[in-house]
Amino acid sequence: MGPVDWFGGILAALAALAVAAAWYRLFARPLSVSAGPGGLEVRRRPFVTIGGTYVLIQLSAFMLAHMFARLSDPSKWWLYFMMTGGVALFFVIPALWTNYLHQRHPRRIALIDAGFWLTAYLAMGAVFWLRSL
Repeated sequence: MGPVDWFGGILAALAALAVAAAWYRLFARPLSVSAGPGGLEVRRRPFVTIGGTYVLIQLSAFMLAHMFARLSDPSKWWLYFMMTGGVALFFVIPALWTNYLHQRHPRRIALIDAGFWLTAYLAMGAVFWLRSL
């Protein structure tokens, strides 16, 4: 096992946070429309939302850093995207959709959120790949 890239984990979390900012700004209107009246609470404390989002994404990024430290051949660039995309597609998104099914959220909200998580995890994979060069 190679050394864990803790700094890469911090950079990956910041990249995912940037994706979150852009993604939810881009999809703010469709999310509000899909949620219906009173469905999405307007956040009055954005620093709590942003800070909480960063802490939670940071946990994921550090776990990815630990996973990538176990790569036997980090020169295989596609492994970074296969692993992060796989985690998003086969762990994060199914868990999210299970919650949404039970809570009866509209499918459109689930699709927007699934797209975010896939994009965020691929962005984190890109950061780790670039750090391996």
